[in-house]
Amino acid sequence: MKINIILLLLLFFVNIQYLPAGEIRDKTEAVVNTFAGHEATLRFQKLLINPKQKKDIEIQVRQRFFKNFVYVWKINVGDSLKGYAVLDNVYGKSMPITFLVIFDTTGKIMTTEIIKYREAYGGQIANKNWLNQFSGMGEESAFKKGVDIDAISGATISVNAITKGIKKLVLLFSYIHESIKSS
Repeated sequence: MKINIILLLLLFFVNIQYLPAGEIRDKTEAVVNTFAGHEATLRFQKLLINPKQKKDIEIQVRQRFFKNFVYVWKINVGDSLKGYAVLDNVYGKSMPITFLVIFDTTGKIMTTEIIKYREAYGGQIANKNWLNQFSGMGEESAFKKGVDIDAISGATISVNAITKGIKKLVLLFSYIHESIKSS
């Protein structure tokens, strides 16, 4: 048991060069395939975040990035680019929350999904009805809790963490798009 905990912590805190096959990657790709259709082709990439842009976004959102990279899937159907799926983590009260945001090619959120929730409380943020409120949001959106984003009693920390995490990815979108579109 102790060794399993140490291995789990290493997966989160060591800068790994790829997202190994396993529960997180499998679930993420299943969500993307369900959303985009099984005829979609996915191209996976670990994208390092530009340090200056990372710092600027962290200051603006008032939340640090979990790592200096995000995982990105470029979604194509035939020869057409349909969007990008971006996987990241934020801290809940004490554990990481792994989440996915799927963007169209203009940076608008098409859908969001909680891939792995590890806290004892606040799991209501994984409710699809709550997550649907992010659909259509983009860089111009305010992401204000209580105005744009519904609060959830008993999940305040999780709501704040995920809302800020999604906003960070929205602000990072142009960098993602420019970095990956030609690859």
